[in-house]
Amino acid sequence: MSFARVARALAGQAGMLLGWRPEEFWRATPEELATALGPLAEAAGPGAGGIDSATIARLKEIHPDG
Repeated sequence: MSFARVARALAGQAGMLLGWRPEEFWRATPEELATALGPLAEAAGPGAGGIDSATIARLKEIHPDG
């Protein structure tokens, strides 16, 4: 899964579920996003789709903050 594809999916989730504007999404750290989306993912239950914490962890390893 490419960075652009995951970023697009996460930006969409942040906008729809959290009401974040694009600049709020891009200023947030991966940890802040995971924390904000975590309760929503848990409420949706297993198999609901979306981005899981393992994917976020892999992206953080591939694209570390400077």
